[in-house]
Amino acid sequence: MTDLICCLSTGKGTWIEVARLINNHAWDNIHLITNDFGKEKFTSNKKVNFILVDVNKGMEVMRNEIQNELKDKLSGEIAVNFTSGSGKEHMALLSALMKMGMGMRFVVPVDSEIKEI
Repeated sequence: MTDLICCLSTGKGTWIEVARLINNHAWDNIHLITNDFGKEKFTSNKKVNFILVDVNKGMEVMRNEIQNELKDKLSGEIAVNFTSGSGKEHMALLSALMKMGMGMRFVVPVDSEIKEI
C-alpha cells in the first residue's frame, strides 16, 4: 500500500488539511515532520510517527535527521504533502527522500478523498 509523509508546521489552516489527508485514506504508515509544538498539540485518531526537526539547524542536519528517522520505516510507495511548513522543511524532506532513492507522489485532500497532483 502507501505511506503518507506530511510536513506539519506553520501556515494558517494547514493542520486541517493534514488531518483530512490522514483521515481520508487507509495509509500503511503516517509520518509527520514537525517540531515539539506540533507533536504536543496535533491529535489524530490514527497512529502517527512524529519526526522532530529544528528549523534553526542547517538544512543538511535536518535532512540527515529525517533520513535517519525514515530509514527502514517506509513500506514502498509514498505520498507526500507540503501544504504545511516552510521551504526549509520541504527541501530537507525532499532531499532526504531523494537520497533514499524513493519515488513519490504528491497528494491533497479533495472533499472526502485524496487527489494526486
